[in-house]
Amino acid sequence: MKRKILLGLVAVLLAINALIGARVYLGTASAAETDEPYEALRIFTLVMERVRQEYVDGENLSYSELVKGALKGMLGTLDPHSEYMEPRKYDDLRKDTEGEYGGVGIVVSARNGRITVVTPMDGTPGAEAGILAGDELLKVDGRDVGRELQDTVQLLRGKADTKVSLTYLRPSTGETKEVTLTRRVIKVSSVIDLNGYSDFKVLPDKVGYVRIVQFGEHTADDLEKALVKLEKQSPSGLVLDLRDNPGGLLDQAVYVAEKFLPKGEMVVSTEGRGAARKEEYRARGRGKSRDLPMVVLVNGGSASAAEIVSGCLQDLKRAVIVGEQTFGKGSVQSILPLGNGSALRLTTAKYYTPSHKVIHEHGITPDIAVELPDEDLQLLNIRRSAGGVDSL
Repeated sequence: MKRKILLGLVAVLLAINALIGARVYLGTASAAETDEPYEALRIFTLVMERVRQEYVDGENLSYSELVKGALKGMLGTLDPHSEYMEPRKYDDLRKDTEGEYGGVGIVVSARNGRITVVTPMDGTPGAEAGILAGDELLKVDGRDVGRELQDTVQLLRGKADTKVSLTYLRPSTGETKEVTLTRRVIKVSSVIDLNGYSDFKVLPDKVGYVRIVQFGEHTADDLEKALVKLEKQSPSGLVLDLRDNPGGLLDQAVYVAEKFLPKGEMVVSTEGRGAARKEEYRARGRGKSRDLPMVVLVNGGSASAAEIVSGCLQDLKRAVIVGEQTFGKGSVQSILPLGNGSALRLTTAKYYTPSHKVIHEHGITPDIAVELPDEDLQLLNIRRSAGGVDSL
């Protein structure tokens, strides 16, 4: 029945094409010369039907598979973050910020045609193996890693206690390494103290320290609890550590920033196509605003929501930013459910700091540049993974 319907559609398209006097065989240049949707759909339908009829293994193909492949290819030409998500991938995306999963604990992103590590998560197999932000994945279980970000994520994830081998390149040294990791259940506490817990004791100089690991559903609430604990100890200042923070939810970034801003201050704006796609996010005075002197720590693993917070506090001269150039992931992905369990993730806008600096592919430049050698980064990961004292 489906085949008859499709063939009927092809016949209608061909008839319309004949009426307007265009050529109907493949290879015509008319589709390339015009941007008319019906002509493009005609060519698409013809190609799909030719593939089904003449491809050597065409009897093993379905129209559904061909359409899914076309959707992935179409979105893959846009940017590394837009994609068609089948139901399983869409479900995984929802779990990223609200649940737990089996994996190796590295956050990855597509950059310059490579799948690049944004950050290894504390206390996970990836961090313990010495994987660093900026490392580029080459193979997973011997399979070459392509440009498909979510395909790579699927390879990395799996049941706890199963093994996975990674081959990666460290651009800073040109060295290629291979490690075999055992997956674990990955759980993330989004706000922790210097020792990796939730005690939040001031340092000997009466300086408070809070690290935000990622921006999940409860980050702003967890930060509020941490700040209340510190305030009972009368801190003289605050260190907000956003190093190796891969980002997360936009609303949580806004809620975090507004804890240090007066009501009405701009936090971030987004701009897409047309005036309707411009939005401003401002501090709404939802709670107490702190005026403690602040230092924000960032590095190459600070991305997305972490860049929104650090860029905002820098622009408004609310904090001094210390560390390394951040990752530069400043685009907005809208999730558009398609009704059958699948969804479209589409880049619809870019983030801008209050002074209208674009974050995407630029990142945040620290006020004071401090670069850690790879050896110190590895030591830092080991200390974090062991629950030991973090080095500032």
